[in-house]
Amino acid sequence: MNQRTLRGLEAEARARLDPAHYDYFAGGAGDEVTVRANEAAFARLGLVPRVLRGAAKLQTDVTLLGSRAAMPVLVAPTAFHRLADPEGERATARAVAAAETIMIVSMAATVAIEDVAAAAPGAELWFQLYIQPDAAFTERIVRRAEAAGCKALVVTVDSPVLGRRERDLRNGFHDLPAHLRCENLRDGARGDRVRPIIMTPELSWEHLDRLRDMTALPIVLKGITHPADVRLALDHDASAIMVSNHGGRQLDTVPATIDLLPGVVAATGGAVPVLLDGGVRRGTDVLKALALGAAAVAVGRPIIWGLAADGERGVSRVLGLLRAEIEHALALCGRASVHELTPDMVRPC
Repeated sequence: MNQRTLRGLEAEARARLDPAHYDYFAGGAGDEVTVRANEAAFARLGLVPRVLRGAAKLQTDVTLLGSRAAMPVLVAPTAFHRLADPEGERATARAVAAAETIMIVSMAATVAIEDVAAAAPGAELWFQLYIQPDAAFTERIVRRAEAAGCKALVVTVDSPVLGRRERDLRNGFHDLPAHLRCENLRDGARGDRVRPIIMTPELSWEHLDRLRDMTALPIVLKGITHPADVRLALDHDASAIMVSNHGGRQLDTVPATIDLLPGVVAATGGAVPVLLDGGVRRGTDVLKALALGAAAVAVGRPIIWGLAADGERGVSRVLGLLRAEIEHALALCGRASVHELTPDMVRPC
């Protein structure tokens, strides 16, 4: 295995995956302008280091909504891990527990949330949720996440309809193979039938209020890009915000998340933590996001590449590589802690 870069892992994963499954994970909506922009935007930003600051011991851990992570990198919610490895989300969770970080388990996971939690008792788990038009079904899913020990709900708010992903259309990839299911969608009230995820065009802030009444868990809103929505999120008791364009998989031509981050951070006024996903491929990317106000980042596709390349060990290598790069870049930037990163350290290249 090429352990030196995440891009090397992607090449290895591509060689192992069914081409239609690789395209599902790698692809995005429309012309994939946003997919490319997420990574390219980080390359347009440079880090301006300080020197002679005598930092012998580095601090990389963060605490988010009561969950501790040994580094400011979370595992973003991605669907269908068993397309990449037979152990699927179980393997991912075990690697996350070993790395002492946080896994956001997808509602579209191919392993049930209860089984993910049982496979990795030490893992810090959050649960990603699409609010369903059937409020009773939504509540049953929330109760399962609570019972499994999830510490937060990450509500995806950028998907009133499914993005038009042309690679999937070209490949005829519309559903999982017959032996796999979205196990979190099994509905005991309907004879254990696996229900579809229904995107809800009428999704509104009132739906969020009803969810807030269902649970005491912190609610993270994933998919906020406009500062005006930040103010509404705060009015509706969001506990945190994730700046996300869904990895370029929903609306194409949305700007890169790192470009949107400063405006969202400013709009929060420091009231809640701001997270970011989209395009993070290096430890230097993590430092840039934190310097611009993110409390942590989340990575999605790199986790899938590690899983496809070498199962649990591959995911561990992705997380280990990112942590090593963060520590290396932090030392070179003359900072002892990820909490010391400031906007003046980032300049356009």
